[in-house]
Amino acid sequence: MLRDAWLICRKDLLVEWRSKVTTRFVMPFVLSVIMLFAFAFDAESRLLQRGAGGLFWITVLFASNTISQRMSSIERADGLSDAMRMSSLSPAGVFLGKTASVFVQLTALEVFLAFAMVLMYDVRFDGIAVLLAAIPLATMCIAAVGALYGALAAGVSGREAVLPLLTLPALAPVLLAAAKSFAVAFGTTVGPGWRWLGMLGMLMVIYLAAGMATSAALLEDT
Repeated sequence: MLRDAWLICRKDLLVEWRSKVTTRFVMPFVLSVIMLFAFAFDAESRLLQRGAGGLFWITVLFASNTISQRMSSIERADGLSDAMRMSSLSPAGVFLGKTASVFVQLTALEVFLAFAMVLMYDVRFDGIAVLLAAIPLATMCIAAVGALYGALAAGVSGREAVLPLLTLPALAPVLLAAAKSFAVAFGTTVGPGWRWLGMLGMLMVIYLAAGMATSAALLEDT
């Protein structure tokens, strides 16, 4: 299973490396989003700093839909879904590989986004430990849901609209916990951030387990 996951992850990352869609399109998109938020709040530094955590993760959620949707549409257009279905690849391995590839792309995007928000919103990292723990946990949740619902929506007409309708409600608790963790990390909220990290860890386990349990059925239906 782990070998299959590595093969799928490597394949997806090679496709991204050659096309550079994340670099050329998704990164400018997220930069435009945080600039629009700055204009909407009239460059009020206090408002931007207080809402930076939520704005960060909302932007990541929108970007994740673009990445997940593109990966699924490429496989369907090239007939790779049929090839994987007829191969000996483990369905759980395919799911984990896709989750890992989305995780890597989102992590690179989040590093870029964090630097941009530091420059534009003047945020400060008061709780670096909470920040470093929240990013991989929340990103893994988002990647797992994106890989799961991306495969489900791939064969649906109007999947560009269907995928956000599926993923955003499922990721609402992730958005809440991640934004609260970032508020603690940025010093805009007083209190322990570890309970929110515990919630993110629990959600990560649930989403990964659900994806692995349903991956075989989804692979047959796509």
